[in-house]
Amino acid sequence: MKSPQPTVSMADKVALIDSLCAKARILPVITIAREQDVLPLADALAAGGLTALEVTLRSEFGLKAIQILREQRPELCTGAGTVLDRHMLEAAEVAGSQFIVTPGVTRDLLEASVHSPIPLLPGISNASGIMEGYCLGYRRFKLFPAEVSGGVAAIKALGGPFGEVKFCPTGGVGPANIKSYMALKNVMCVGGSWMLDPEWIKNGDWARIQEVTAQGLALLD
Repeated sequence: MKSPQPTVSMADKVALIDSLCAKARILPVITIAREQDVLPLADALAAGGLTALEVTLRSEFGLKAIQILREQRPELCTGAGTVLDRHMLEAAEVAGSQFIVTPGVTRDLLEASVHSPIPLLPGISNASGIMEGYCLGYRRFKLFPAEVSGGVAAIKALGGPFGEVKFCPTGGVGPANIKSYMALKNVMCVGGSWMLDPEWIKNGDWARIQEVTAQGLALLD
């Protein structure tokens, strides 16, 4: 018996990721500790110039935060991060996620996402991870943890055997190296959390978050 065909083609989902990343350039990796922080934090990041938000499911508030943002900040593109299995994938879909990001890959999760209308950015740290997704049609990946996995040099090297593949490096990316990553032709955007200092969020220092976000984007101009 043939597997059911995906409702949205992999090529279409690659195009969606490309469009998202081209607009965003920086994808903030957000972990919500308090529900009350969701909207002011999103507003600070948006005021700093960001258009897409990756809300991780590392906390109990992740799914609720995605629901709130989809309902109250529809102009932002909101996705779920730290998705570890198909059950979390399904929960993120129900919450309204517009894209999914994982820290690594399993065959089960990759196959589940093939048949989801929502684009998935699988996390990989080496060539084997890329090949696991490549055979199912994935062409866009998160390199995580980027610096530990070889950073700029690794992405340059991976561009040889994987000419169609592009990356969103995350993990150890910040103002000191963001330009080096974005200068690579096979990097479409970067992920990071340097603008999300927990103390700033705890103290409601939204102006500081907006300023640091804008400074990060200015490095790419």
